[in-house]
Amino acid sequence: MHAPISDGHREMTLNWQSPFEATSPDTKAPALAAMLQSGALATVLSDLTSAATGTKPTAAQNNQPPSTVQDALASLKGRTGITKLNSTQIFTGMAPIRFTFNIHFRAIADSYTEVELPVNQLNYWAVPKKLSKDSIVKRVTSADQTAGGYIKALLPSLAPTMIAFQYKTYTYAPLVIESIGDPITAPISQSGYHTEKIIPITLCTLTALDRDDFIAIASPGASS
Repeated sequence: MHAPISDGHREMTLNWQSPFEATSPDTKAPALAAMLQSGALATVLSDLTSAATGTKPTAAQNNQPPSTVQDALASLKGRTGITKLNSTQIFTGMAPIRFTFNIHFRAIADSYTEVELPVNQLNYWAVPKKLSKDSIVKRVTSADQTAGGYIKALLPSLAPTMIAFQYKTYTYAPLVIESIGDPITAPISQSGYHTEKIIPITLCTLTALDRDDFIAIASPGASS
């Protein structure tokens, strides 16, 4: 099937996570870390000491000069526990690649063969090939007394068709139709068939793709 497309978009979602973020001191005691980083803790400590004693604490009370405590807290202002190590991201996988675009069909001579048939074919590819109507009990009791017969009884239906998508010099395969629209109120001819349709569609690769897959896709003459 050949047809012009518009509004095409390819989406790749690559999952990168930073699993070591929770190991920094900032996440273990966020309130304390915020007070240290902002310098608020030194101010609060000074205010509490002055309010309790009316004077600055003595060296005997703190076993060290009071200025040393204040200076130590003040030196932590603007510092953080985030490092290159605990902020390192790791690759955790990727989803299959999605393509979204609109397919345009317009009748020039025959609305049935130029619009209706290709749209119907897209629908045939999108839906399952066959869905079983029988219950599992009926299928199992009527199945062949073999391992293959029981497997078919447990999995009686057939999945939708996998397709290929070729655009310019790129060929993507295998793909599945993840969603498809159909403007059923589009204009029709005197015969009752639609004269034009714009079909929004989403295609998805069967698996995630790696570098070798993209090299094969971009290679001249690549085919499904």
